[in-house]
Amino acid sequence: MEKTCGEENITILAIESSCDETAAAVVRNGREVLSNIISSQIDLHTLYGGVVPEIASRKHIERIDQVIGEALRTAGMELGDMDAIAVTYGPGLVGALLVGVSAAKAISFATGIPLIGVHHIEGHISANYIESKELEPPFVCLVVSGGHSHLVKVMDYGRYEILGRTRDDAAGEAFDKVARAIGLGYPGGPKIDKVSGEGDPDAVKFPRAKVAGAVYDFSFSGLKSAVLNYINSCEMKGIAICQADIAASFQKAVVDVLVEHSMQAVQECGMKKFAIAGGVASNSALRQALTEECEKRGIAFYRPSPVLCTDNAAMIGAAAYYEYRNGVRHGYDLNAVPNLKLGERV
Repeated sequence: MEKTCGEENITILAIESSCDETAAAVVRNGREVLSNIISSQIDLHTLYGGVVPEIASRKHIERIDQVIGEALRTAGMELGDMDAIAVTYGPGLVGALLVGVSAAKAISFATGIPLIGVHHIEGHISANYIESKELEPPFVCLVVSGGHSHLVKVMDYGRYEILGRTRDDAAGEAFDKVARAIGLGYPGGPKIDKVSGEGDPDAVKFPRAKVAGAVYDFSFSGLKSAVLNYINSCEMKGIAICQADIAASFQKAVVDVLVEHSMQAVQECGMKKFAIAGGVASNSALRQALTEECEKRGIAFYRPSPVLCTDNAAMIGAAAYYEYRNGVRHGYDLNAVPNLKLGERV
């Protein structure tokens, strides 16, 4: 029998397979993680310099059942103990998403447990509810990852207003491309973060892009091109380049823009709470810069632990809890939506 929205101890099995992590978790009441299992494909995709969608899909198929089983065993629970099955249905790689969606629908059909589709970005935002159990809307959140750069006003659970977004490359995508250009390889974010500690962030003056008429939007393609042009210019002139200096200068250019736009949004929205989410949210320079700026302004700053910044299923379970409370249920016609917009219901 399905529990009413007011009952406590809503336990959700969550599944995430939007890119190259096969993940499952058991989450109680949106904030208590009983298990969080992640099977990463990063070593495999490193061979190709980035995620290969077809390979990612095949690996998800190979691992999905084991990961779900491990999540249940770690939590000491069975499928019959679940109140809902949650799954990421977009955005992401369509083949990868379909593996998770198909698994969740099959479990729901076989057991009669309600099915809840979750937006991937909403999951990232909800990771903050796990890390900071006192956090409640409203607040402003910066979501930065390999595929997304969003400034979001979180008005309530499940209610969002997008203040700004990237016009071209996402921040994480720019990190990967620049890392490849300077010989660091994939994944670019962690490698640039590490190497930057040995470099001078003021060694090269890279541009900070502004988008005319959209003060909260981001554009990183020009910065990426500036780095490539700098490297090519040095090579043509026979000037040796310093990998660490380029990495540090590029990282500072990205961080400066992210911080400036975020603080402007928080101030103009009249908020006293600010959060970050997504894979790039684990970047040490970004976390340090935002910590300092929030302290200056008296703003409470929330950030998930690195394991909750990367793709994981616990964040999907957290988001699904509030969807469950709001009465959201999906039928067996739920499908993968690779370009799903935040706040869009399908």
